[in-house]
Amino acid sequence: MKKLYALIPCLCLSVFFQHPSLALGEGETAAAQEVSVPVTATPDFQSLLSEARFMAEASEWVGARDRYRALLTLEGLPNDLRETAQKEYEALNMKILFSPVQTEESAVHVVEKGDNLYDIAKKYHTTVDLIRKSNLLTKDTIYPGQKLKVLKAELSLAVDRSANLLGLFADGMLLKTYRVGTGKDDSTPIGRTEIVNKLENPTWYNSGAVIPPDSPKNELGTRWMGFSLQGYGIHGTTAPETIGKHESQGCIRMLNQDVEELYLIVPAGTPVVIKE
Repeated sequence: MKKLYALIPCLCLSVFFQHPSLALGEGETAAAQEVSVPVTATPDFQSLLSEARFMAEASEWVGARDRYRALLTLEGLPNDLRETAQKEYEALNMKILFSPVQTEESAVHVVEKGDNLYDIAKKYHTTVDLIRKSNLLTKDTIYPGQKLKVLKAELSLAVDRSANLLGLFADGMLLKTYRVGTGKDDSTPIGRTEIVNKLENPTWYNSGAVIPPDSPKNELGTRWMGFSLQGYGIHGTTAPETIGKHESQGCIRMLNQDVEELYLIVPAGTPVVIKE
């Protein structure tokens, strides 16, 4: 399938701090949360960054995250500080997501008799893997009265085809940016789709050939997340040197460690917007 799909209105995504090409287009509405942090008329950017770092080191992770958000939305922030702050902000987001720390994007689920991780994940539209990781579970056995952190936020993905970037958002707020590879000759379709299936260590069916997961010729890498656009999806790669380039057959490829992380976080049904 090589037909390009017309770009439709983007999902409610927030400012893509460092890469505005993934932000909302003209006429679209954002669901970004405002972070209010008092600053002077001429902000001391380095001091604000130091404050965020101090809070993070003191394990005040949520407060630190809010400081980073506020800093990244300030006008006039030098590019070098912006790059550093966004990198630290995204790393902190992952640390919070993969920990028992509660945020406004999460909820506490009190286990009841008969509960299991699969049903809990389905109820909150999250993944069993994420529940395991964020609650530091070493096995799937849970017991009545146990309190579990579960992500309740609506996740979404935005892909900038030209810049080869993928953004992961929770309730419209950026969590992390990933470098990706996209299709050569504009073969990655523009528009809106969603993840409909997920596979670990996928077999690749290519032009009649069946290429097993452990083959170096299997270009899907270690994970596959298929789109509602048949034949397209997000996957890993056996050619990491192609990340950041337009060399795929139309799918969105990621480094294996990155696609494994994303696979753990996003459930089937996660909406995806691909922009030029």
